[in-house]
Amino acid sequence: MIAKVIVDVPVKGTNRPFDYEVPARYVSWVEVGSRVAVPFGPRVVQGFVVDLAEEPSEDAAGSGSRKLKTVDHVLDVEPPLTPELVELAQWMSRTYLCHLSVALAAMLPAALKAKAERRVGIGPEALRDGGLAEYGLMTTEETELLEHIRRSKGMLPVEQLLERFPGSEALLRQWVRQGILAEEQVLKDRMNVKKVLTVFACLSPEEMLLRGQELPASAKRQRQVLEYVADHPDPIRLTELTSLLDVTAGTVKGLADKGLVRLEEVEVGRDPYADRSFKRTSPLPLTVEQSQVFSNICRAVKSATHTMFLLHGVTGSGKTEVYMQSIQTCLDEGKEAIVLVPEISLTPQMVERFKGRFGADVAVLHSRLSNGERYDEWRKISAGRVRVVIGARSAAFAPFKKLGLVIIDEEHESSYKQEESPKYHAREVAAARGRASGASVVLGSATPSLESWQAAVQGKYKLLVMAERVEGRPLPPVRIVDMRQELYGGNRSMFSKPLFEGIKSRLEKGEQSVLLLNRRGYSTFVMCRSCGYTAGCPHCDISLTYHQTSSMMRCHYCGYTERQPAVCPECGSEHIRYFGTGTQRVEEELAKLFPGIRVIRMDVDTTTEKGAHEKLLTQFRQKKGDVLLGTQMVAKGLDFPDVTLVGVITADTMLNLPDFRSSERTFQLLTQVAGRAGRHHLPGEVFVQTYTPEHYSVTAAGGHDFHRFAEQELEHRVRGGYPPFCRLILITLSHTELALLVKTSEAMVNRLKALAREEGIPGFIEEAGGAQKRALDVLGPVASPIPRIKDRYRFQCMVKYRGDQPASDLVAQAVEAFDEVCRQTKLTISVDVDPQVLM
Repeated sequence: MIAKVIVDVPVKGTNRPFDYEVPARYVSWVEVGSRVAVPFGPRVVQGFVVDLAEEPSEDAAGSGSRKLKTVDHVLDVEPPLTPELVELAQWMSRTYLCHLSVALAAMLPAALKAKAERRVGIGPEALRDGGLAEYGLMTTEETELLEHIRRSKGMLPVEQLLERFPGSEALLRQWVRQGILAEEQVLKDRMNVKKVLTVFACLSPEEMLLRGQELPASAKRQRQVLEYVADHPDPIRLTELTSLLDVTAGTVKGLADKGLVRLEEVEVGRDPYADRSFKRTSPLPLTVEQSQVFSNICRAVKSATHTMFLLHGVTGSGKTEVYMQSIQTCLDEGKEAIVLVPEISLTPQMVERFKGRFGADVAVLHSRLSNGERYDEWRKISAGRVRVVIGARSAAFAPFKKLGLVIIDEEHESSYKQEESPKYHAREVAAARGRASGASVVLGSATPSLESWQAAVQGKYKLLVMAERVEGRPLPPVRIVDMRQELYGGNRSMFSKPLFEGIKSRLEKGEQSVLLLNRRGYSTFVMCRSCGYTAGCPHCDISLTYHQTSSMMRCHYCGYTERQPAVCPECGSEHIRYFGTGTQRVEEELAKLFPGIRVIRMDVDTTTEKGAHEKLLTQFRQKKGDVLLGTQMVAKGLDFPDVTLVGVITADTMLNLPDFRSSERTFQLLTQVAGRAGRHHLPGEVFVQTYTPEHYSVTAAGGHDFHRFAEQELEHRVRGGYPPFCRLILITLSHTELALLVKTSEAMVNRLKALAREEGIPGFIEEAGGAQKRALDVLGPVASPIPRIKDRYRFQCMVKYRGDQPASDLVAQAVEAFDEVCRQTKLTISVDVDPQVLM
């Protein structure tokens, strides 16, 4: 049998399957989706089986008498990838222009990223007659090293030997060359399976009690253990038993030596929620709107017909309850379900809802779990021990075999797009899985992305609407505060008078507030008022952000830090000032204006430690804080009954970014955070502070009016020729030398334009109303909005195209033409299909 293997070596020439012969002992083990260790050049590497055949391919067969290499060993008892996931990876490789090995590896947990381990053992020269005599006398240290290897009677890891015998690497290499030692490479996973010593009964309860009576009087503790195990015959952890009976481990091991109990290491799953109990919940009665949405989804799930739904439901309309009842229908049909939520929305509250409804049938996957916890959750899915997965972006690859439903909550979130290769979008991956397995996909949001909205308008997606909040609760009124007028009135504070009075009122009534400022740190830049010097990162073309708690200035792109300056480094002036406002500064100002106020701040700086996110939200839920202040992580997925005020410190932080989606993201963020107020019995109120109150994204958010915003924004998009009226491919080139980068970027654009001409792709086409469009256009090259990061200059060009133009193929050909330049000069070329960030 021949295995077609994609080797996990993402370099030029390896993005194709290689033929390997499968030894007879592995024939029943190797399937499509198996991971195998295969020889590749001088190394043993990880590979993925993507096909099986009886005969080698023509290329391999035509290589003369050269014998095919064989699979070294199989890395898993069960294939970690299903055939459907292998096909999905092939689609991702074509769509997002990445190596197939990179797409396949992205589907596996980090614990299954195999690495090669070198091992050595006694070689043929040391074993033959005469042994080592001809190599002369050895030093004491050399003799000791060789004896250690000989006594092991097997192969020892080189790293282990070097720990015991430091500095012996050169000697080991010499002995391998001389044949004194034999060397092998073995691929091992990085997984660390957790095992605990467990006590098992070896006899029946009656026999155990009888043997206990035969023990001498001095063995009182051993008799106590035997009596307990006789009464509780189920296996019990050794630590639990010793703690329960207040005995030592030696007491139990003494019984094991007598053959009365058995000690065995048992694998234990690392369940991140093992110490949590979840109150079981029952389905809630649905409103008329919810029932209509639910029945549409159910019909599609029961008929196993792939349907793309866009669920446009306002904040607080009960989308989560619809999700859960739809999932129950899916489970009743014997199928499985995936629920994707943005990483910042994967709160304990969200997990609690799904665990409370589906109990142990739920696995959770997100970045705040350890590698071991994620691996154990993934194994539950792979083994079929759970039928529902809730997680962030990568949960789209959950290895289900009977997928019936995929739900993507807050589908507009840009975090569903991966920014490293493979640069996939979870929405498109879910759609591809749905097409392959007949599963339905539900995209839910109060503020859908304009790409999804346009697809629904054109009938590609089925539009479902929930326009009312549950129990008829009103959407909170939004008051837009013009900060220019506040300034004219003499208020130089970061809080407008209406917001100040609103916070004060909530403190007096014992209610809670949420404040949003999408900018962490204390000040966004540090400047000398004497000469205009601005503290910038020496490695990136970006200003440093001042963090008061550490008295450090930090670059949020490369991590560079330096102490705050006492005087200006340029002119020596003491007039160093901090400009702009970050969450730390707002926290300080709140403490000054409202003495005794309890502020819980949530941003990247306060949530880096494991469990910090959950801890802070729990404190706020338990009313240990009056104000929850944070970046966009406080805008989504939160539902607190006593939050009656939401304040946006400045709505303009995202509005002025050099990105065509800046207006859309501003509207989405304002609408989402406004939805945190008044979700229960207490009415809510929202204050949006802005210096551009007339902007349509701000006024539309103030009226909770998605349709008005979409209409105006789509007008801008069609005139500018941007998604959803075309598609984009962003090509970013970077290098330490600016001249080489400019020259290569221009050559790249010229190559792309030449390829388009060769394909005969049309240029301008006149449309009704005098509008113009191109079938394919190449823009640039220009410096990236952030021209330098980590000492590398950055240039970019943009491919805009419509219809079924072969843009991806053209870009792939153009990039391939510069492979040799990249190899020789260490220039990098990054391709992002359908980019979400243009910075």
